[in-house]
Amino acid sequence: MIYLELPPNVANMQKMANGLAKSMFRPISRKYDKAEHTPPKELDALKSMLGGGGGGMGGLGGGGKDKEAKPGVKNGGNMIAIAAMTEMCWGDAGLALAIPGQGLGNAAIMAAGTPEQKEKFGKCWAAMAITEPGTGSDAGNIKTTAKKDGDDYIINGEKIYITAGGRASHVVVWANIDPTKGKAGIKSFVVPKDLPGVELVRLEKKMGIRASDTAAITFTNVRVPKDNLLGSEEIKDKKEGFGGVMQTFDNTRPPVAAMSLGVSRASLDLTKELLAKEGVVLEYQKSRWTNDALRAEIEWMESEWESAYLLTMRAAWMADNGQPNSKEASMCKAKAGRVGNYIVLRCVELTRNLGYSEVHLLEKWARDQKILDIFEGTQQIQQLIVARQVLGKSSKELR
Repeated sequence: MIYLELPPNVANMQKMANGLAKSMFRPISRKYDKAEHTPPKELDALKSMLGGGGGGMGGLGGGGKDKEAKPGVKNGGNMIAIAAMTEMCWGDAGLALAIPGQGLGNAAIMAAGTPEQKEKFGKCWAAMAITEPGTGSDAGNIKTTAKKDGDDYIINGEKIYITAGGRASHVVVWANIDPTKGKAGIKSFVVPKDLPGVELVRLEKKMGIRASDTAAITFTNVRVPKDNLLGSEEIKDKKEGFGGVMQTFDNTRPPVAAMSLGVSRASLDLTKELLAKEGVVLEYQKSRWTNDALRAEIEWMESEWESAYLLTMRAAWMADNGQPNSKEASMCKAKAGRVGNYIVLRCVELTRNLGYSEVHLLEKWARDQKILDIFEGTQQIQQLIVARQVLGKSSKELR
């Protein structure tokens, strides 16, 4: 039996996040779109409400088993994070990424850290530093190094496109502890930004999600304790080394899919509202083939949105229930990104001058949406991951 209704704990958090989006995010959305790199002070109060760090990518997760849920279903933090992130990005995706204490690095700490590391770093605000000049989508081509020196590691390298890198207190840095081992030597380190040798080079000016700062940071002879290496420092093989680090994406790709779901649903909601004012109201009782073209297309976009939503919830449910979800995480990220791109741009077209001008937020959502199909792995990378899993091919066999 498949239950498509959200369990009470997830539905309650979804309702709370929607209220937050309506009352706090929407009213200041345009303000911080225009005031790029200005910290949204209105969000400071959310840190204590959401419990600081720990969850990452929305942070509204709870975990544990809902006593009102269906038998055998845990319905933990991942499903809650998806429901919450969708609603918050319905309000504003950039502001959702700018909530203090809710960084991508927090998700990495919770995915790869030891119990002691989760306790030590769980409440910090951690950004995640993966991308480098020249690495593109190939995370295995990382050039940043971490050389063992006694009880410390010395990190050298340059990272770019670090979400919340300017405001976060810590950065989870991907570096290679033994370049001769290739991908197997890649590990992640929790690096406090106030350490000597950590330099914030610049904040990027961006097309969208302007409320969220995106930083470039250099690391020059940065000394960190070996205990800041997430997980084990032992190098076994590529699957257990680099593969273990890559498991972070299985936790963060569904929330990025949820971000796309939030932005695209906001676009659909406003488009239907504007069309209704012109007398165009959806008639769901009619077949798509007997409906007019405009109504039929909106209904088709809604069905595509629903399929992306269900894929995303499935990936989150699998994570909550301890099931490997790498393929499903990539599937929902690819589907939501592609569907989101189409929906927001088509909504701009359908609403004509109201969609293209700054009268409404549609043009902003079109700019915000594009990055949601790119970061955490591009559309092409997701399709490649899915193809490898379906065909049983390795990264060497299918590139």
